[in-house]
Amino acid sequence: MASRAPTADPIPSPATLVERARALIPTLKARSEAAIAARTLPAETIRDLKEAGFMRVLQPRRHGGYEHDPQVFYDIQMTLAEGCMSTAWVYGVIGVHPFQLALFDARAQQEVWGGDDGTLVSSSYQPVGKVERVPGGFRLSGRWGFSSGCQHCQWTFLGALIPPLEAGGAPEMRTFLLPRSDYQIVEDWNVFGLQATGSHGIVVDKAFVPDYRTHRAIDGFLIKSPGQAVNTSPLYRVPWAQVFVRAVSSAAIGALQGALNSYTSIAAKRVSTNTGKATKLDPFALNAAARTQSAIYEMKSVLYRNYDELMAKARAGIEIPTSDRLRYRFEASQVVRRCAALCDELMPLLGGRAIYMDSPVVRYWLDINAARAHVANDPAIVGTPLGAMYCGETTLTEFFI
Repeated sequence: MASRAPTADPIPSPATLVERARALIPTLKARSEAAIAARTLPAETIRDLKEAGFMRVLQPRRHGGYEHDPQVFYDIQMTLAEGCMSTAWVYGVIGVHPFQLALFDARAQQEVWGGDDGTLVSSSYQPVGKVERVPGGFRLSGRWGFSSGCQHCQWTFLGALIPPLEAGGAPEMRTFLLPRSDYQIVEDWNVFGLQATGSHGIVVDKAFVPDYRTHRAIDGFLIKSPGQAVNTSPLYRVPWAQVFVRAVSSAAIGALQGALNSYTSIAAKRVSTNTGKATKLDPFALNAAARTQSAIYEMKSVLYRNYDELMAKARAGIEIPTSDRLRYRFEASQVVRRCAALCDELMPLLGGRAIYMDSPVVRYWLDINAARAHVANDPAIVGTPLGAMYCGETTLTEFFI
């Protein structure tokens, strides 16, 4: 079946999309407590994200998407996080999946988007599945965790290692694409932060997955995925890993801005009950605000610079050096820990009230710290091969970069 014609509606500009995200901030704040109690985002929020066009930012135009540069996607995510980091996290995870689906065989894209190009896909990339080779594809079984927003999705991406064909060979990492009828959701999300992301578990029991509904990690690394035959935009010549890792770190930048906004609002009016001094006259409090805002600008500047470089190379058809790919990954991996440290600094400067759950800063603090648990946000993992390269040692060229 042929793909539908690209959307006839005008593609909204990056500025328009970010304005729409900013307009949602008060609504997201108002919904946050109910979302936390439910351990998932409300259907109304998912509808708002879809109606604003946010889920189409990285989606192919041939399937109704916008094919904007990644910077636009992260701008939207960081803006949403100023209101609710859980919303921004789910947007980052689900909203980045159209990029990977665009790399799959065209048949897989058609199965997902052919009937409804607004169909959403969740994921869990942990390679914990059990795979059996069968004619035409694979049998997949297992239990995966951390599938953010899965209750709002009709398909899922799941990671697994395929056993080698020959003894002594290396297993092959792939992403498997399954419809909602092939897996069960296990509601096991009970955490201290990012509580509203609904990152529940996924269980699969011997589901058949045709070969064309898998994506080889090596293809993503080499930028030679089958979907590039039909999705020829330079966007899809950016390495998949480079796009994904920022989707699970950039929300922390927006959440830190939200925390700082709350901090400065409180500091402008607060008088310490211990000292009787106004917080706005406290040099420690003022310097903390200055350091935090400066760091936010710096982290955003690095993000924009890196994707400017990636997109320029993709448009020119220039190979992206391994050294650059490792550096981009390393810079992405540091973001959440930096944001957590800066938010840690703000908390005690607001006095004892800051630790109450109704404090406007504590929610951002909890969510940012929860994001540290994602493996992509551990700088030690990528720092080792990057440092080895700087010292003249050979690096793993197939590292997730």
